[in-house]
Amino acid sequence: MPVTSPSQPTVPSAQRPLWRDLIACAQLIGAVKAGASLSTALPQAATRGKWDASQRGAAQALSFAVLRHLGTARALLADLQPKPIHPPLLRDVLQTALALLLPDAPAHYAAHTVVNQAVEACKRTPSLRHAQGFANALLRRFVSRTADIEAVRMSTLEARWNHPDWWVQALQSAYPADWQSVLEVAQRQPAMTLRVNPRLQSRTAYQAALAACGLPCTAPDDPLLDQALILKQAVAVERLPGFERGWVSVQDAAAQYAAALLDVQPGQRVLDACAAPGGKTAHLLERCDCDLLALDKDAQRLRRVEDTLDRLGLQARTLAADAAHPATWWDGQPFDRILLDAPCSASGIARRHPDIRWLRRAADIPALAATQAALLDALWPLLRPGGKLLYVTCSVFPQEGVEQARAFLARYADAIASPAPGQLLPQEPAPDQTGDEPGPGAAIHSQDGFFYALFTKAS
Repeated sequence: MPVTSPSQPTVPSAQRPLWRDLIACAQLIGAVKAGASLSTALPQAATRGKWDASQRGAAQALSFAVLRHLGTARALLADLQPKPIHPPLLRDVLQTALALLLPDAPAHYAAHTVVNQAVEACKRTPSLRHAQGFANALLRRFVSRTADIEAVRMSTLEARWNHPDWWVQALQSAYPADWQSVLEVAQRQPAMTLRVNPRLQSRTAYQAALAACGLPCTAPDDPLLDQALILKQAVAVERLPGFERGWVSVQDAAAQYAAALLDVQPGQRVLDACAAPGGKTAHLLERCDCDLLALDKDAQRLRRVEDTLDRLGLQARTLAADAAHPATWWDGQPFDRILLDAPCSASGIARRHPDIRWLRRAADIPALAATQAALLDALWPLLRPGGKLLYVTCSVFPQEGVEQARAFLARYADAIASPAPGQLLPQEPAPDQTGDEPGPGAAIHSQDGFFYALFTKAS
């Protein structure tokens, strides 16, 4: 389950000083470095540490902030102390503190507070007590020479852009004119986008309901996003009117293109081949009464699809099975529509889940592309002549997008490319962009990075 990105870092309460949050954050950063996603590491750490909701929220918020600045923090620590730092928890406490001391850090703490609380964190942690003096000296040395930050920041691609070198190089190659914008957007807090359930509310009526609750929003001017509303300020879902009654869901604007593009007609037989966590499944059913099979090979994640449908008052057949092996689950009846939201690098949502950039490796991309091709090959024979298959990834890497679509068309003579957006890059209006009419080159609305290819099977 993805971790929800908070709108602002949680300020420590009087009952929970900053040093506790520093330690908690450092533990999570260490888990991500060891290969665990934040969505896995956070609940495990919270259970072990018996964190209350406030501490969990603060640890999550600080982790997002630090992960967005980890490249710079690592470079700064290496410059201050070239020798390896042990134990790893000490290294992660220091990198967390350095990230919070950066001029552009989203959590605005006074420098002396961060230094004092980092030292306190060492003092309060048995395995780090020996390092109190070291931590104090190193962080104070950094504070006294902040003029050197820019030189260190510009020393490597990772330090400058807070993404691994290979990631930056891949974007430079793929998008010579746009790679910097993609990386800059990844550093900004994404907006919270909603999808109104038209079976229960019109978008206009729900926008009015939000305004009555003091939650202003905007509606994207895009016919494919006719259910979308973008909040001016992110809030907990409990504050959204009618959320538990199914009036609305949280879903990024780029993800909302899928249902409109697939163009499901009433009564059609539809396969959602990799359905979890269920946002696109629900969106299809909100728009049209159809015979939908929601498939996912992870039974536990499939339960999230069922929970989502229950909340929205929708129904679909669900089945835990591997879409790549139809012989184990397909009944032989062809589908009119197939949605393949394929497993991918998730590089297009790295702004929303900043741990992704540190979890991925360059070797992951060709391996994922091979999985995507296998799924396309397995599902294409299941489509009725005249039917449509929508291939989707939340990726910005061409191997998972345009190159995958091009290779598929080369393999299948009966596949016809239909109009689709292709590659959508992440975008976020600048914080000071308050007018209704953005200037030339400005982002029109908030969205993640997605790729869409629509294929029609020749009759």
